[in-house]
Amino acid sequence: MLPNIPTTRAWNAKARRPIRLAAAFAALLAVAPGCTDMYDQAKYEPYEASPLFANGAASRPLVQGTVPHEDPRGLPKVEDRDLLVTGLKDGLPSKVTPFPIDREALERGRNRYNIYCTPCHGIAGDGRGVIVQRGFTKPPAYTEARLVDSPIGHFYQVMSNGHGAMYSFAARIAPQDRWKIAAYIRALQLSQGAVPSELPPEDQSKLQEAAR
Repeated sequence: MLPNIPTTRAWNAKARRPIRLAAAFAALLAVAPGCTDMYDQAKYEPYEASPLFANGAASRPLVQGTVPHEDPRGLPKVEDRDLLVTGLKDGLPSKVTPFPIDREALERGRNRYNIYCTPCHGIAGDGRGVIVQRGFTKPPAYTEARLVDSPIGHFYQVMSNGHGAMYSFAARIAPQDRWKIAAYIRALQLSQGAVPSELPPEDQSKLQEAAR
């Protein structure tokens, strides 16, 4: 039997392969400078010097009333801005909020909680959210003694920095809303252990009517 001898067509294909590779490499080299030029365009970078303005800076001062860059939604005016942003008071999780919590703040906190927190923590804060029911790691219930005793700044910091299986929500929830969610968590904790006799008379009446 005759050995397998490559045909002329096979030899031609093998011969053309290095040529094709070389052509592809040359094409990449031709495109690369264009990509570099697009990345490094003729423009002023932030804080770069410029002869166009009297102060010698390319970046212009912000117009009065412009929203701060660190939070495009704006931050409320508070006396302790560090507390608002960090959740810390004297280096520890704060026991107080940086601004008063009223009914409107709690309503906002409930709204944000229902959007961002219920998938894991559940409507009642019992850690039985819908994705937990589908196998995700179960978070602790807010009624656990250690969380009931935790300062409100603890919940703000967990939302800001993440904890365990929970990732940070700092890029998703504004600082003021994180505080309002923390306040609403406090309301959830109180609601789980509320004693009817300690409620205002009008609320006791509502409970009695609902029980009929």
